[in-house]
Amino acid sequence: MGLNVDDQLMLLHDILSEQSEDCCANVSEHQQIKRLVKAMMANNSISDEQLLQLLPEIYNYGREGEVVQNMEEHITTNQPNLETWMHAIEQTKLK
Repeated sequence: MGLNVDDQLMLLHDILSEQSEDCCANVSEHQQIKRLVKAMMANNSISDEQLLQLLPEIYNYGREGEVVQNMEEHITTNQPNLETWMHAIEQTKLK
């Protein structure tokens, strides 16, 4: 049984939140981010316009995180984005 969209959003939020707080991550977490975003986009399961516009950015963050040389720098550089993405996910979950 697969995850429903609420589960996917919660998992995505948890991964982004942990990376934001710890400023560290591994390649598999970034691969998971990509898989979650890809699944949500493929299923057209997101109706929130703001989040729909952010999903490609989140996907690119995951893609870049797979190959980046300095993970801490990658996360630190994206800190404002992480905050924006987490906020958008939280707003979607409240609707």
